[in-house]
Amino acid sequence: MNSSSIYILVFVQLWLLSLPCRESVCIPSERETLLKFKNNLIDPSNRLWSWNHNNTNCCHWYGVLCHNVTSHVLQLHLNTSDSVFEYDYDGHYLFDNKAFKAFDEEAYRRWSFGGEISPCLADLKHLNYLDLSANYFLGEGMSIPSFLGTMTSLTHLNLSHTGFNGKIPPQIGNLSKLRYLDLSGNYLLGGGMSIPSFLGTMTSLTHLDLSGTGFMGKIPSQIWNLSNLVYLGLGGDSDVEPLFAENVEWLSSMWKLEYLHLSYANLSKAFHWLHTLQSLPSLTHLYLSFCTLPHYNEPSLLNFSSLQTLHLSDTSYSPAISFVPKWIFKLKKLVSLQLSYNEINDPIPGGIRNLTLLQNLDLSFNSFSSSIPDCLYGLHRLKSLDLSSCDLHGTISDALGNLTSLVELDLSGNQLEGNIPTSLGNLTSLVELYLSYSQLEGNIPTSLGNLCNLRVIDLSYLKLNQQVNELLEILAPCISHGLTTLAVQSSRLSGNLTDHIGAFKNIVQLDFSNNLIGGSLPRSFGKLSSLRYLDLSMNKFSGNPFESLRSLSKLLSLHIDGNLFHGVVKEDDLANLTSLTEFVASGNNFTLKVGPNWIPNFQLTYLEVTSWQLGPSFPLWIQSQNQLQYVGLSNTGIFDSIPTQMWEALSQVRYLNLSRNHIHGEIGTTLKNPISIPTIDLSSNHLCGKLPYLSSDVFWLDLSSNSFSESMNDFLCNDQDEPMGLEFLNLASNNLSGEIPDCWMNWTFLADVNLQSNHFVGNLPQSMGSLADLQSLQIRNNTLSGIFPSSLKKNNQLISLDLGENNLSGSIPTWVGENLLNVKILRLRSNSFAGHIPNEICQMSLLQVLDLAQNNLSGNIPSCFSNLSAMTLKNQSTDPRIYSQGKHGTSYSSMESIVSVLLWLKRRGDEYRNILGLVTSIDLSSNKLLGEIPREITYLNGLNFLNMSHNQLIGHIPQGIGNMRSLQSIDFSRNQLFGEIPPSIANLSFLSMLDLSYNHLKGNIPTGTQLQTFDASSFIGNNLCGPPLPINCSSNGQTHSYEGSDGHGVNWFFVSMTIGFIVGFWIVIAPLLICRSWRYAYFHFLDHVWFKLQSFRSGVFLSKLCKCWLTNG
Repeated sequence: MNSSSIYILVFVQLWLLSLPCRESVCIPSERETLLKFKNNLIDPSNRLWSWNHNNTNCCHWYGVLCHNVTSHVLQLHLNTSDSVFEYDYDGHYLFDNKAFKAFDEEAYRRWSFGGEISPCLADLKHLNYLDLSANYFLGEGMSIPSFLGTMTSLTHLNLSHTGFNGKIPPQIGNLSKLRYLDLSGNYLLGGGMSIPSFLGTMTSLTHLDLSGTGFMGKIPSQIWNLSNLVYLGLGGDSDVEPLFAENVEWLSSMWKLEYLHLSYANLSKAFHWLHTLQSLPSLTHLYLSFCTLPHYNEPSLLNFSSLQTLHLSDTSYSPAISFVPKWIFKLKKLVSLQLSYNEINDPIPGGIRNLTLLQNLDLSFNSFSSSIPDCLYGLHRLKSLDLSSCDLHGTISDALGNLTSLVELDLSGNQLEGNIPTSLGNLTSLVELYLSYSQLEGNIPTSLGNLCNLRVIDLSYLKLNQQVNELLEILAPCISHGLTTLAVQSSRLSGNLTDHIGAFKNIVQLDFSNNLIGGSLPRSFGKLSSLRYLDLSMNKFSGNPFESLRSLSKLLSLHIDGNLFHGVVKEDDLANLTSLTEFVASGNNFTLKVGPNWIPNFQLTYLEVTSWQLGPSFPLWIQSQNQLQYVGLSNTGIFDSIPTQMWEALSQVRYLNLSRNHIHGEIGTTLKNPISIPTIDLSSNHLCGKLPYLSSDVFWLDLSSNSFSESMNDFLCNDQDEPMGLEFLNLASNNLSGEIPDCWMNWTFLADVNLQSNHFVGNLPQSMGSLADLQSLQIRNNTLSGIFPSSLKKNNQLISLDLGENNLSGSIPTWVGENLLNVKILRLRSNSFAGHIPNEICQMSLLQVLDLAQNNLSGNIPSCFSNLSAMTLKNQSTDPRIYSQGKHGTSYSSMESIVSVLLWLKRRGDEYRNILGLVTSIDLSSNKLLGEIPREITYLNGLNFLNMSHNQLIGHIPQGIGNMRSLQSIDFSRNQLFGEIPPSIANLSFLSMLDLSYNHLKGNIPTGTQLQTFDASSFIGNNLCGPPLPINCSSNGQTHSYEGSDGHGVNWFFVSMTIGFIVGFWIVIAPLLICRSWRYAYFHFLDHVWFKLQSFRSGVFLSKLCKCWLTNG
């Protein structure tokens, strides 16, 4: 280039610079294209209000960026940031014991774009940047438009979280200039197919993200060609089959790669994965969580020169390892390390001290079974430390105060004990503190008040034993202004809330539930203007809380159940609670007084007001709550029928509880359509008539303790197009009658059926055998007859079977013990079963309760009872209940039902429910059993209750009975047992009921801490002596029978007197009945005596009367 050309070029540049800056003006054809594009979108929040004909410069429109010289539209930024719609929420829902981000789907739906992407977008020939991400409803149910493949100017395309499904159109491969492609978060994209190989031809890509899509199968080898990649996201999801990689050598060409996301991938055959990955010189961030890795080999040489982030949470080696891989501690540049959920059993390794640059460390949900090692306290750069649920024990060292950079600390869910160290006050950068679910005790250190940056505090499930006002006084001066979450649930707080609570003006979540806090709520509660979630349940609060809470207009969730609150709640008390969606206030003493036309200012999704006074009429204001999902109105004083319009208003409800009211009438008269509420409880009312029809959506139905009558036939045998979904059915305590219909084949999901206390006759129908999931069947207290129901032979999932109090007869079949191996409760009492107790019952190793009382069983007691292994050991279960399990469930009801059974223990009948799983019992009383008590029964060391009374048993009480250390009750009365009481019986320290009366026992009653405390009636009718009987044992060993003075023995004086009276009576009466002349003479004699008596009385009367006249004359 010559000098003149250079001068001309410089002159032109200077002239251009001297021109005034020209504003970009939209090209009209591109403006029209954008307007057409807008017409195909759904914009519920009117974000594109600036996109209109009156605003001609589209370069100023929302989300549009133009070239500053040519004015061509270059970029469209129309994404929706879903994080805007997340908010901290713990309330009832916990994730890893922390508050988590709840998602406001309704707000998101109102803000995000929907509709479809118009093909006219391809007319924007200069468009190089298109971001439509996080508009889930934009692509919902549709495939990615193929015309996007014609927009060859694109360098950036982000369609993540847009709801697209199906295949990636191959035309996308034509975008040769594309450098950034993000299709992540479209969970149905790919539809189970492999990643398309044409992506390997897009060699300009530097960013490719397919994480969270539906692709499966092998990772295509063509990915090898993408040598310019800086970011590669192929992470899967738990809902789809993981991607499979035979090797990872294809990564070796990506020497620029900085970010690699392979979470959920199956790398079990990639034996050299570690060697390949360490050769990538730029690799900085590596995410392998939830991966399956091959056999562990410790590398001899490691050269991760740049790695700063390593996530290996929930990985699984084949075979499994239980330690932290040692090579991790050679990564000297690591800043973030996640190793959670790895089932590590070894202590936290000391090698972690080598990672001096660590800022984020997550070792949560492992089983280190150690104390917190001192080396952790030396990682001074740590900003986040998560050791939750690691089975850590010991105390928290004062050295914790050295970690002054900490922003988040989570030590929850461990066995840490002792006091919270005062050095915690040194962590002045701390924002989130989680110490819940541990054994920490004592008062909160006052130094906690120094942590002015704290936003979240969780001190739940500790042993604080502290006054709540002391805690607030520590937090109020410095922390209160910024604190958003304070959870101190179940931590033994007491005392009363004071006006200090009013200082926490930015608090969003406040949880003081399940403590011992009392008194009224202070007025200062009304100052908590940011409060959205309040849980004060299960305390001792009193007074009317709405006097303090009525001004909280942002309150979303209010839980005040289980307190001593009382008072009248009026419309004005609830008028300002306009944001309320969740209202739980049961177990108090409130009366709601509102007008008949009251419409609340809130829209609830969850309503639980059990034990409020809402009646006598049905609360019609509920009809205005069209978002309701859960309705709990049990015991609310309703004396009314359910109006037709109420059924219609509750059509969207998922849970309805109207039990323990006085609701009357026939449901069929107000119900137009079959019931479709998944969980419905109408028990303990006065409903009558026929049973209502159900839809297949109903999962749980409780109509017990009503007055439903007639047959079940219409209810059970109603023709349905699809199988019924019902899993739990309770029709107990009604007036249902007739035979049980043979229509159970369409109710195949039933897990729990309760038909007890009705008037059913006949036997169980054969179709009951089709209930393959049936676990609990209770039909006691009916009038069933016939033999043991053979239909139950197929119900091998049964856990509880109660056929008691019927008229069943015949023998107990052997298949009961052979087929029903899961049964824990077998109750056949009060029938007419005869024959022997089958030995096959001993195969029921899970059996806890065997009740065969009040039948006609004969023969010997099986010696194989020692095989009932559930009774041989003391119950170690942490849950005292027995459940029948459903398969489906709903969002507001459990997939399980607690089994309850009527048991006769200690001479009285009680309904056992919440501790049934801890009960072990054998009751064979009131039969015709013979022979001796088998000594093998003494092997049942876990047995609680043993009753063999009212039989014909002989022989000795087994000598080893003292080995049955769990026994609480023994009843051997009314048999023919003989010999002495075994001395070992004195070892039974838990024994609270003993009855050996009316046998042929003899000798001294053994001396023990328990035996002498029983009443003498426990031993009468024998030849026993010694306390508690008033008979001393003679020195020559002779004993005397003691029958007692309480009516239990035979008193021969009264017997003789009774016999004498009867004999004398008939000596007089019999001749009169037999001989007519004797009868005539006898009654003539009585008549003569009666006449003499009357004459005597009349003579006396006249004599007195004359005497009176003479005296007064």
